Amino acid sequence: MNTMTTYFFKVVFILFTIPLLISEKIPQAKILPLVPDYQDSLFSSPKAVGKLQKKEIDEASGLVFSRTHKGILYTHNDSGGNPYVYILDSLGEDRGKIILSGVNNRDWEDIAIGPGPDPKLNYIYVGEIGDNNAVHRQIKIFRFPEPKDLKKETVVKPEILTLIYPDGPKDAETLMVDPVSHDIFILSKRDSLNILYRAPQSAFESKKFELEKIMELPFTMSVAGDISSDGSQILVKNYFTVFYWKRHKNESIAEAMSRKAQILPYKPEPQGEAIAFHPSGKTYYTISEKRFNIDPVLYRYDKK
Repeated sequence: MNTMTTYFFKVVFILFTIPLLISEKIPQAKILPLVPDYQDSLFSSPKAVGKLQKKEIDEASGLVFSRTHKGILYTHNDSGGNPYVYILDSLGEDRGKIILSGVNNRDWEDIAIGPGPDPKLNYIYVGEIGDNNAVHRQIKIFRFPEPKDLKKETVVKPEILTLIYPDGPKDAETLMVDPVSHDIFILSKRDSLNILYRAPQSAFESKKFELEKIMELPFTMSVAGDISSDGSQILVKNYFTVFYWKRHKNESIAEAMSRKAQILPYKPEPQGEAIAFHPSGKTYYTISEKRFNIDPVLYRYDKK
């Protein structure tokens, strides 16, 4: 991608998303560019693989690949939607839904997959972590095992973990689970320097936990993130950029993310708030909420 092309897309995207930025009341991070300079990458430019078949998914705010079923993804709508996790294939075709009983969708903002109490199972984590006005003292994580069989409807009763920020209510849209340490990470959104918080898996035993503040990161408006299935790669995106870190053996998430991130290719989306690694770690996918009457498109980016 040459300099003039990059500049053109930045200008067009910023003009296109002015209504979004106004509505989100983006903080002013004076020392940081909203759109970092493009860097060459091991990943390709995007390929549109399909539109979402299920029209009910109009505010897709999280995305993650199954670790149990090949070629399957999970997503969900955000605030006010039904307490459903939708099942898709890798072309965006509808494969059913998981109904979470006994809970509501106050503001679900991200979804992750990782280890849990049974080492033989993979667990889905749904983050009720959105809080646009920073008024909720408590947020919640819902955890349940991945279904062994894919059905049109599956009902589960999730475990519930209530979390409290040590420094007051925050809005967040990024939830990640580390397959190595099993720790749960939440990244704030609206701070000029987004803040990474941690909770251990053992927090589910007490059902309530005060998050540990880990570090500040040199960007703002984070809306999604994922850790590869082997724990060696980390992705975080905001509305403009995908940030990428390679994690060394025996290194913590914080140690890896303390290095300068590489900027990966990203096709600007109307309101892109979801990203997911393929289990191979050689591909990542993104999808947007429906906005400006543009139907959500599933995009994939492959390692070259």
